[in-house]
Order: sequence, then structure tokens, then C-alpha cells
Amino acid sequence: MHEFDDIRPYHDSEVRGIVYGLLEDLELSRALGRFHYPRAYQWFPGPVARLVQAALKKELGNACCIHDVQIVIEKYLDKLIETTTDGLTHSGLDQLDTATPYLFISNHRDITMDPALVNYMLYHHEFDTLQIAIGDNLLKRPFLSKLMKLNKSFIVKRSVQGRDKLAASKQLSGYITHCINSRQNVWIAQREGRAKDGIDRTESAVIKMLHLAGRDAKQSLAQAINALNIVPVAISYEYDPCDVAKARELHAVATEGRFVKDENTDVQSILSGIIGQKGAVHVSYGTPLRVPNDASYEQVAALIDDQVVRNYRLHPSNHFAVELLQSVAPPVDDTEAIAAKRRQFLQRLEAAPEQLRSLLLQQYANPVLVRQQLAG
Repeated sequence: MHEFDDIRPYHDSEVRGIVYGLLEDLELSRALGRFHYPRAYQWFPGPVARLVQAALKKELGNACCIHDVQIVIEKYLDKLIETTTDGLTHSGLDQLDTATPYLFISNHRDITMDPALVNYMLYHHEFDTLQIAIGDNLLKRPFLSKLMKLNKSFIVKRSVQGRDKLAASKQLSGYITHCINSRQNVWIAQREGRAKDGIDRTESAVIKMLHLAGRDAKQSLAQAINALNIVPVAISYEYDPCDVAKARELHAVATEGRFVKDENTDVQSILSGIIGQKGAVHVSYGTPLRVPNDASYEQVAALIDDQVVRNYRLHPSNHFAVELLQSVAPPVDDTEAIAAKRRQFLQRLEAAPEQLRSLLLQQYANPVLVRQQLAG
């Protein structure tokens, strides 16, 4: 399938050569050294980079296939879950079949952790690991692109314009359809860019893109979407490590009309999301979508949203934010554990710049408010 060569992940036959190149890539060793050992790197950048390079060779030197690479990634993800969360839970997997390929469409709160955690739960319940969609805007450094493609990521061309944009959308749609037809699981986000206000909403443009391959095959929207076995997924973090950064972006848009990224903005978001404290985290898998024959793009998006909103696991932090926004007094019969969580949330709020606090509260309150609107 050469038409996908510029966006697909690496094949097993390519792994040895790619890994060898990465192990000799000083930019990668320096970046990891700066990330893992910032103080030591500041004083001894060369020795730290060489130590990192030696450790990488020990970990990945014998990797011969994608599975070998993912075993190493799993070990680090185990440690991240242990050190940055108060527990990772899931629901809904018992309703899915390990023998069926699914297109998992999730809400989008974190650049790397969303697909990583969806993948982690699937792997530990004997599902095949995911092919993961990632925007080319996040792959500005060659080693990042190689690392992602070693972990079964495929590229979404977000930087193209005009006719090239339509061609890229058709290629992406064709690749996702190819993966499902080849019995491979796929993950994509419900929207371009993370939800910064706490409102999870599927962009109808995503549904239009998914239909392109089916439309070329003379399939109706319902036929194309139902053939993809779409499963909506709701990921909820008790605390978002990027909450202040998201509030700062929203504040800039509200006061200055736009938010200007620099070359480090996305990388900082990725690192903060990985190493930041998240509290309790829950991944909720919905049921396979079945679309009626007369459905529109917007109605398909709404069907996904309905499952995401209903299945989203609300945390105490969400309810505390609603209390503060609506000036509701806390319950007098709080347990000590809940009272401690409330204090923790207030400390987090007070640590944020004053002009961002209302936006921060809105981020955490909106999942509750949207659920209430849906129920009403």
C-alpha cells in the first residue's frame, strides 16, 4: 500500500535500521538528558547525553520489531502511572470483542497521555495495540517523528492548505479504512487540538474526513461509519497538568484576540502532560456506534458526544469547581477524605494567577454542567 508510505508507522522490517539511527542521534540523547536530569545537564551536558545514549542502547539495542519497542515503552508507562496518578481505572471493555477491529474516537485532553492510556488498557486486556493518529505539527524534530512511528503512530497532515488539504484528508480516510479492513485497532481524537475549556465536542469535519474513503467507494455516510466500528471513549483526569497553560491560552484569545505559540509550546505541553500529577484517571469505553441511514455529519458527531458526556467519570474536582462558580456552600457532612480533596483543589486554584482562576474553574466545572444540560 505505497499510497500511505509517507504517513504510516514503520513496519517490523524497518525497526532495526530506525532504532540504530536513533541510538546514534545526539539530539535525542541531549533532549532526554535535559528532560530527565535538568540540573546535571545544565552543568555537564556532554557526559549526561552520553550516559543517556548508553542507557538507550541497553534498552533498545536488541529491538527487532514494533512489539519489542512497545515492551520498553510499557515499562516506562507503568512507572508514569505509578508516580503521576492516584490510580488508573477503566470501564466498558467487557462490552467489546478482542477479535473485532475498532476505531476508538476519544475526547482530547492531553496530547500524548490520551492515546497512551487508551492503548495501555487495551493491551492489558488482550486487545491488539492501536494505530495512533498524531498531527504533523507535533513532529517538528526528526527524532520525534521516528519515535512516534516506532510506536505505531501515523501522521495527520495539518500543515497543508488548499487542494493539498483535501488530498491529505482522502489519504488519511483511506489509511484509517485500510487499518480497519486489515483488522487493526485505530485511535483518533474527536477534534483537532485539545479541549481547553473542559467541553468535549466532536468536530463534524472529523466525520466528513472518515466518510471520504467510503464515498469514493459509493458508500452512504451510514454505511461508511458503521463499517468502521467506531467506539467513543471518555478519558477523565482528576487534575489536568496543563490546566493553567490552557487557561492562559483562553485568556490570551479573550483579551488579545489570539494566542501565539512559540517553538517550545507544544513540546512543553507534551512534557507537562507526561510528568505532571493527574490524580485519579479513568478511561471509559463506550459501545460501537450504529448510525441510522438518514444521519448527517452533525448527527453522527452528536451520537459520539452523547456517549462521551454520559460515560465521562466525574471527579470531586469537577464538583468543587461547580460549587465555587455557583457560590454553593460545601456539604456539612463531608468525609475527611473529601474535605482533604477540597483543600487540595483550593490550593491548586490559589496557586494559579488571579486573572486565570475563573477560566480554570470553568474547565473543571464544564463536564458537570454539560452532563446536566444533556439530562435536562
